Amino acid sequence: MDLRKIKKLIDLLEESNLAEIEIKEGEESVRLARVPSGGYTVAAPAAAPAPVHHAEPARAAAPAAPAALSAEAVGKSTKDVPDGHTVRSPMVGTYYASPAPDKPAFVKVGQVVKAGETLGIIEAMKMFNPIEADVSGTVRAILVENGQPIEFDEPMFVIS
Repeated sequence: MDLRKIKKLIDLLEESNLAEIEIKEGEESVRLARVPSGGYTVAAPAAAPAPVHHAEPARAAAPAAPAALSAEAVGKSTKDVPDGHTVRSPMVGTYYASPAPDKPAFVKVGQVVKAGETLGIIEAMKMFNPIEADVSGTVRAILVENGQPIEFDEPMFVIS
């Protein structure tokens, strides 16, 4: 596969919210995947044909989210949720606090994070999507539990 095509695939992956993309041309295949640190991994060309998963690009118009969620919808009472910037889920899936079951959590309450740092991951359709801090600050609350199903726009973290 041509290096220019691989660079175009990397650009496509950066412009989308996809976590992974795999392309097969004849007997050659290339798989690009985001790793939690924001980089990419490139798989070596496969000798045997690998199954190809087709990912649908993100829709241009997302469904409108409610302007405010009640404390019951969040699953916490208002006095349990501190003031600060709320990081919300960009998709539906399953939340995981660590990269693997035997690894420590990405963040803990009280930890200082920088914008772009991974807070957790959401598995959606067998793809793992990093959830990154969009502001720098201290993690004041983690509103979701490891392995919990997550809805679109659900509050996940509070950073101040």
